[in-house]
Amino acid sequence: MNEDTVEKILKQVREGTLSVEEGKQEILLERGYENMEFARVDHHRAQRKGFPEVIYCPGKTVSQIVKIAESILDKQNTLLATRADEDIYTALKERFPEVKYNKDGRVVYTLKEQNSLTRGSILVITAGTSDIPVAEEAVVTAQVMGCRVERLYDVGVAGVHRLLDNKDKMDRATVIVVVAGMEGALASVVGGLVSAPVIAVPTSVGYGASFQGLSALLTMLNSCASGVTVVNIDNGFGAGYAAAQILHLAEGRNEDNDCRSDGGCCDDR
Repeated sequence: MNEDTVEKILKQVREGTLSVEEGKQEILLERGYENMEFARVDHHRAQRKGFPEVIYCPGKTVSQIVKIAESILDKQNTLLATRADEDIYTALKERFPEVKYNKDGRVVYTLKEQNSLTRGSILVITAGTSDIPVAEEAVVTAQVMGCRVERLYDVGVAGVHRLLDNKDKMDRATVIVVVAGMEGALASVVGGLVSAPVIAVPTSVGYGASFQGLSALLTMLNSCASGVTVVNIDNGFGAGYAAAQILHLAEGRNEDNDCRSDGGCCDDR
């Protein structure tokens, strides 16, 4: 915050046109966040990261979630709330009629009309049907971030021919997210077949010795395939977010290269 802004706020407080509390909130907002006591909503997240703050719903009351959503949507038109149940969706829908709900992924979100999606795409693959909830969290996250997303579900290694029948889809993808529980071997198989970066998501799907996803996590971390990175167990959001960042960065660099190759600059196009 610069000195002129501070001086303006202090004058308004002195003159009585702004209360002390309002002045404090103005200063905090200039610092980039709104202090709601139970939450400090980071309004500068989009400037730093390219995407607004996301609401992680578990542990928060419905009232708190609605108030945080109000703060976010007051400053921008994008909302993403993860691990949301139907009660949370109902409350948010009542306040913001435009929100949508992906029941499988448990995600409440806004998806505005987008003039231009990414040219490349993200492919989200699951080993089994039971992995779909985590995969859908990744799908919606990437879609809200402006990415084209394709799905390829239930193609695990127990019937690997199902995966190989869709090799063309894997070859078209710019980034691939692989979601698998049990022993988590699918990420290594995909990583050995494609040139695209692979983000592996272990899920807590499986019988007792899978240890709620620990077995899949260790398999993915120990993958012998090149270009496989791993997020936390059941973290579809983290995978979708990372995939979107990679895709946007790759396309930004391609645009720069296009400008240089034709001798012009981006402003000339």
